[in-house]
Amino acid sequence: MAYITEYRLMSSHYKAKDKLSNVISNDYRLLQVMSRFGISLGFGEKTIEEVCQLCGVDTQTFLKVINYIKNGAENAKQDVDDVSVASLLSYLKKTHKYYLDYLLPSIRFNLLNAIDCSVQNEVAFLVLKFFDEYVEEIRRHMEYEDDAVFGYVEKLLNGEVLDIEGGHLLSSNHESIEDKLNELKNLFLKYYPQQENNEKLNSVIISIYQAEDDLYLHCQVEDNIFSPAVRKLEKENKRRGGKIANQELEDSNGNVDEQLSDREKEVVACVARGLSNKDIADKLFLSVNTVTTHRRNIARKLHIHSAAGLAIYAIVNKLVALEDVKM
Repeated sequence: MAYITEYRLMSSHYKAKDKLSNVISNDYRLLQVMSRFGISLGFGEKTIEEVCQLCGVDTQTFLKVINYIKNGAENAKQDVDDVSVASLLSYLKKTHKYYLDYLLPSIRFNLLNAIDCSVQNEVAFLVLKFFDEYVEEIRRHMEYEDDAVFGYVEKLLNGEVLDIEGGHLLSSNHESIEDKLNELKNLFLKYYPQQENNEKLNSVIISIYQAEDDLYLHCQVEDNIFSPAVRKLEKENKRRGGKIANQELEDSNGNVDEQLSDREKEVVACVARGLSNKDIADKLFLSVNTVTTHRRNIARKLHIHSAAGLAIYAIVNKLVALEDVKM
């Protein structure tokens, strides 16, 4: 405990060379951030930078999010010059999946075990109805963001210059979904009939408090890091005539630099060996989304879209031996 306290005092801002295990020990909330970036447990004594590189996560984006949360996630726009929109987009998608597929169903399951939902218990019946309506509102909100907002951003990442500004898409009414959880807590605290043993119900209420805090942080990241980064990307696309910031610039002859990164060469070799995107992600310790991004960049650089074409490229460039190719 003394060591953790000392670390907490000495570190006001997490840096790439900090050990990830120390960071998580310092603030358990960052465990969820880590998971949503696709970083698994078991990273030993590795630094943030080493773990991010191993997992295909943009280090500066990861640092931006954890430092924003650590320092209070105040309602203020952030400097996003070093933020990867693609990495942040993957993080937000995983956060939505966590809420819709795990957290909210888990709270409902525990809620059913903690209260008497018979028609005779009118308050409990109405509380459950309130919760179900809230979950449906959250689902609609997040599905809209997944489809309209994130779909728009993916087009930007593909280098498209769109006729519309994304400002109206990015402006979300987060206050209403945050307030609903607060209302749910108050329904329990003020009006739920007293019982001799409230341990199960108290546990559910605590989980609602935690969900409220986590949802607030999520909304702050969307509003004050993701939105400014997307608006910056919009301007870059227009300035570059549709080429995104990480796209290879044309040389003086008008030819695109087709040189692949070492990681992209590894992905090409895996494709040539017949591995699926999931198999490649597991083999290279990446997320499936990161593998998909690599394959999109490879196709753009090489103008090769088929697995067979990539296999031929891999053989010609000695990335794999002929006998290793499986199609």
